[in-house]
Amino acid sequence: MTADAPRYVAHYLAASRAAMDGFVADPEATRAMLAMADAIAASMRAGRKLLIAGNGGSAADAQHIAGEFISRLMFDHAPLPAVALTTDSSAMTATANDYGYDHVFERQVLGLGQRGDVFLGISTSGNSPSVVRALAAARGRGMVTLGFAGQAGGKMVEQCDHVLRAPSAWTPIIQQVHITAAHIVCALVERAMFPDAAPAIPG
Repeated sequence: MTADAPRYVAHYLAASRAAMDGFVADPEATRAMLAMADAIAASMRAGRKLLIAGNGGSAADAQHIAGEFISRLMFDHAPLPAVALTTDSSAMTATANDYGYDHVFERQVLGLGQRGDVFLGISTSGNSPSVVRALAAARGRGMVTLGFAGQAGGKMVEQCDHVLRAPSAWTPIIQQVHITAAHIVCALVERAMFPDAAPAIPG
């Protein structure tokens, strides 16, 4: 352990708290989460689905979010249709080999996405080519496009109907905000889809 380890812990926790405080206080973040939940619930009511993709830690987040919809987050209910495009290693590696990595999500969106579906692209920089291309493909298919980005927004902003920007430029802190936002959006969709089963809000 280095001598400055305690100082690093304090620095990280302070950065995390500052980002979360900024997230809580940002009305645009609240607006984005409400709009995203409305779009997803409307799509699912119409018999459509949510597709999600990201790279690295954002790939793990995509799978985490899809799992919450398929299983449950806050209370028991029928499964909700959500698919992480990061789990099919054969499709991803075939596409990367034949067309290049930038196309790994785009090809899945074009093959699986339908008009009225929702696509959520997750990129801490907002500039991941594979995510930006997938968003453009989704928009071309008539899907609703959502994005989770960092504070700069990046290239994905112009391809999204709704964007949530985490108030940080530091990747791990952005990811913390993203998964918090994802839990909120999922919980809102659950409550919208199953209002009679939703528990009362504490307090």
